[in-house]
Amino acid sequence: MARPDKAAAVAELADQFRESNAAVLTEYRGLTVAQLKTLRRSLSGNANYAVVKNTLTAIAAKEAGIEGISDELKGPSAIAFVTGDPVEAAKGLRDFAKANPALVIKGGVLDGRALTAAEVTKLADLESREVLLAKAAGAMKAKLFQAAYLFTAPASQAVRTVEALRAKQETADTAA
Repeated sequence: MARPDKAAAVAELADQFRESNAAVLTEYRGLTVAQLKTLRRSLSGNANYAVVKNTLTAIAAKEAGIEGISDELKGPSAIAFVTGDPVEAAKGLRDFAKANPALVIKGGVLDGRALTAAEVTKLADLESREVLLAKAAGAMKAKLFQAAYLFTAPASQAVRTVEALRAKQETADTAA
């Protein structure tokens, strides 16, 4: 391959590192072309999965300002550049790896910070962004209802007290 081609490949990889929310580095040794195609389809909404050359990827990561990923660039490597929800992409890779043990998650990058394979698995175990936002909204709504109840409690207690006094007065008037 000519030198300009390598420079273009490095520039493209560096751009993908900069534009993506996260990147997950995998080893695909032992996977068939059909399995890789299935993996690409399953990630298509959230990530772009591409086989990469290790030396060019290490140079591109350094150009993009990403440290710590070059240590994992050994053997046949592929990277899922995540443009959507990183949790969903990590879940997709984890689930595919469970079904196809030949896929090994080596590590990744999230917001410019290097992740180990265990941290990528922890990321996959998180609930999706929408679920976490819904839980937070539910918790806030519950606190608002609790506050509203506390604000209305003295008034409703006063009404109940006045009603009890009125009923007591009526019974005292009818008895007399």
